[in-house]
Amino acid sequence: MIPYGRQSIDEDDIAAVVQVLRSDWLTQGPAVANFEAGIAERVDAKYAVSFANGTAALHAAMAAGGIGPKHHVLTSPLSFVASANCARYVGASVGFVDIDPSTWNLDPRAVTQCDALVAVHYAGLPCELEGLKVRPRVIIEDACHALGARTAAGPVGNCAYSDMTVFSFHPVKSITCGEGGVVTTNSLELAESMRRFRSHGTVAKPQYGGWYYEVETLGFNYRLTDLQAALGLSQLDKLATFVAMRNALADRYRRVFRDLSNGGIVLPPAAAPGSKHAYHLFPILVSQRRNVYDALRARDIGTQVHYVPIYRHPLYADSFVNPLDFPFTEHVYSGILSLPLHPTLTRGEQDIVIETVIEAVQSNSNRAEVDTSAINNAA
Repeated sequence: MIPYGRQSIDEDDIAAVVQVLRSDWLTQGPAVANFEAGIAERVDAKYAVSFANGTAALHAAMAAGGIGPKHHVLTSPLSFVASANCARYVGASVGFVDIDPSTWNLDPRAVTQCDALVAVHYAGLPCELEGLKVRPRVIIEDACHALGARTAAGPVGNCAYSDMTVFSFHPVKSITCGEGGVVTTNSLELAESMRRFRSHGTVAKPQYGGWYYEVETLGFNYRLTDLQAALGLSQLDKLATFVAMRNALADRYRRVFRDLSNGGIVLPPAAAPGSKHAYHLFPILVSQRRNVYDALRARDIGTQVHYVPIYRHPLYADSFVNPLDFPFTEHVYSGILSLPLHPTLTRGEQDIVIETVIEAVQSNSNRAEVDTSAINNAA
């Protein structure tokens, strides 16, 4: 099986976890603080607060931003449902902004007045937040696809145009903790609020005794363990290499598919000059997607649709969204298919993916022969 994404673990990563297992701390220890400091330094943010997963991090960011009932949150419909669910967790209503066909991110020019915006960096391409015509009270970057990406304003995560940025460390992401998430921010108030939120809302009150604490707000047990943090910190040293490998694989896909004479494939948007793509995903658009999907699966090639628009899920039926109001999202969704892309993908495996895609697309066009010369010409 050639998976669409997978983790890249080496002996250094294993040794880092074993070291924690042999230490006095398995959770709430020094590895967590070191990992947070490493992330903050890497993305040029003042603070980083870790969580059990990216969804918990989104929930915490929404709560720390003071979003709740009677508030309205906007996000992109072309994302995993967590980008919208985080608003519902705090009782807010959710609306959607159609994507920009040139980026597949939400169109910043179409953002209207709202209490909070969750701006998704789809597939690892930074969302152009500098183009916002309306500044919501709270801006949260959902950068779960985009650790290692950059804009002209610096690394994604530095919160140049936002209040908080959320990252995920699921195994298919740029780096992994197994599961895990982080929120970066330049606000001490927001950072302290999120630290309380991830640990039951507790606040230590040592003036009343070293043992004494109070629960001041409703919080959750969303803490990251030292085992996960140690793995994440070891992986962080490899981030630049991983992102470079993802970009090299994506460049090869682009060269091969761009040179095909038969067409039938629309490539994903590339990074703008001065920006860097993190390439969590390499999604293409094809006609008769089911045929191409089935052809890839028949050869044990992992592929996936990223994503079914959030408003199409039964959970959001009460939003009364008309898909026709989101023509660009619907167009992309109708043909989108993610191809395998991860640092452990070999050239031979990528060749198999490319050959299968070409064959399936040409079959859709009633062309029997497959021209693989473009593969061989792509160094």
